[in-house]
Amino acid sequence: MIAASRTPTPASPSAVVVGFDVGGTKTNATVIDETGDFLVDRMVETPSRVGEGPDAALEAIREVLQLVLHAADASADSVRAIGLDTPGPASARGVIAKRGATNFSQPAWWGFDFRTAVERDLGLPVIYNNDGNAAALYAHEQLFGGEAGHRSSVSAIVGTGLGGGVIESGRVIRGVTGMAGELGHVHIPMDGLLGDGQPVPTCNCGFVGDAESVASLSGLERNLLPYWLSRYPRHPVASLPSNDAARQIRSYGEAGDEMALKIFEQQARAIGRLFTIAANFTDPDAYFVGGGVIEAEPHFRSWFLDTVRAATTLREEQVEATQFALVSDLDMAGARGSALAALHAIRP
Repeated sequence: MIAASRTPTPASPSAVVVGFDVGGTKTNATVIDETGDFLVDRMVETPSRVGEGPDAALEAIREVLQLVLHAADASADSVRAIGLDTPGPASARGVIAKRGATNFSQPAWWGFDFRTAVERDLGLPVIYNNDGNAAALYAHEQLFGGEAGHRSSVSAIVGTGLGGGVIESGRVIRGVTGMAGELGHVHIPMDGLLGDGQPVPTCNCGFVGDAESVASLSGLERNLLPYWLSRYPRHPVASLPSNDAARQIRSYGEAGDEMALKIFEQQARAIGRLFTIAANFTDPDAYFVGGGVIEAEPHFRSWFLDTVRAATTLREEQVEATQFALVSDLDMAGARGSALAALHAIRP
């Protein structure tokens, strides 16, 4: 199902599609032409302003649209469709969940039809995916290329929350309400994962012991740091505000800091347990890890992926048939996946 109410205009020789990735802090954009070539090879972004409400977020989208069209040397008249993604949970048609979401917590966002609002504001058909699905689609197509339509994959995207995406035969699995692939809110076994005396982690969504409560920036700040700082009270980040401390931990992990590595090992093992569950209901060709945790030095992200792989329990046949990979192009994956979804929608 394609989340767009208008009929997209068929591609013409000068047609382009714009993809938007609207996050909690930034909105970034990209442009793809009708052949599938991306016309922007860098981040083009503005503050998302989602914390100021829907009107400000729409203004930010208009602003970054002009910036990315200029960067791509494309005209506004050449745009045939818009790909849009936001963090979930949201419906398949781009309506933010009635309880809000981690990055859309203000009451003005609860149940807000973001896709329709962007469509009306820009006067173009808008194809919606959540950000995890968009990044998953991009990773899937980058890895499998011409075979993408015959392959399946599961992606875990580590950010403020834990996004995800399930691709089957090259198509995003959305579900009846659009909330399929919300892997962050899958409950995972905690036995053997938590340290001695470590409380069972809680999630912003209200769940206890789901994957996001461990493997996310919010889970790190809310659950992991307080516990591990009680074990390492003299750590340099102990004197920092919790948000700053959480954001600095990765640099300590890259440097081999003992406490930081224990934290990231716990996150990687949580993702491995999540993938173990996925292996028994989707049995995919590939498992992807993406997001901020891999925007690190090569040695660190390789170690993190290896730790995820080691924590994923697969049958012998699955080990031989599957692969683990990182989502390529890091922060651009969401916008590029959104653009690809929109391009697929306008192709005959």
